[in-house]
Amino acid sequence: MKISVVIPCYNEVDTIERIIAAVRAAEPTDKEIIVVDDASTDGSGERLAGELRARIDGLVRHPVNRGKGAALRSGFEAATGDIVLVQDADLEYDPSEYPRLLAPIIDGHADVVYGSRFMGAAPHRVLYFWHRVGNGFLTLLSNMFTNLNLTDMETCYKAFRREVLRSIRIEEDRFGFEPEITAKVARGGWRVYEVGISYFGRTYAEGKKIGYKDGFRAIWCIVKYNLFR
Repeated sequence: MKISVVIPCYNEVDTIERIIAAVRAAEPTDKEIIVVDDASTDGSGERLAGELRARIDGLVRHPVNRGKGAALRSGFEAATGDIVLVQDADLEYDPSEYPRLLAPIIDGHADVVYGSRFMGAAPHRVLYFWHRVGNGFLTLLSNMFTNLNLTDMETCYKAFRREVLRSIRIEEDRFGFEPEITAKVARGGWRVYEVGISYFGRTYAEGKKIGYKDGFRAIWCIVKYNLFR
């Protein structure tokens, strides 16, 4: 199976080279790497179009910043793999865990796999209490509507069989992508698995971008995409 890794990037000049190297080195080594530069202003886009261009298979550049959901939409359109995996451009998630994430799909058990930060014995950086409370609430609310029993709806690590993404029209431009895709995957009756992953979270001083406004938007997206779409 051909694997495509889609990396949305916005102002990640300090980490983009290292994450590309880590993704390239991860198993399976024969994979397609698509990076979407979402109008970065810190030099990320210039590095991707210049010295790093030969290390990736595809580069999409947005002329204006549109958000993570829009970047993933562009990346999914450019990807050609049988399985498409989402990888943030920071260093919070470890590409060496791809085999664990991909195994349920490759083995024929799953159509979609979520990498959960809250199950298993993998290491996790201890950070924001209220982020954990908020994540738990959003996951619980999403589960109540979808009737899934996920432990981490908001995780970055999501892998999809290509057929799943072809069946879904992504509408959200920002972090509302997570509850939207979860609602639409559940409605489609696709087989969903979860696997435990490690998590090396970062602080806002280190570049974390999601905020409380995105949490309120996520609540609206859970209601919207489960009841009205």
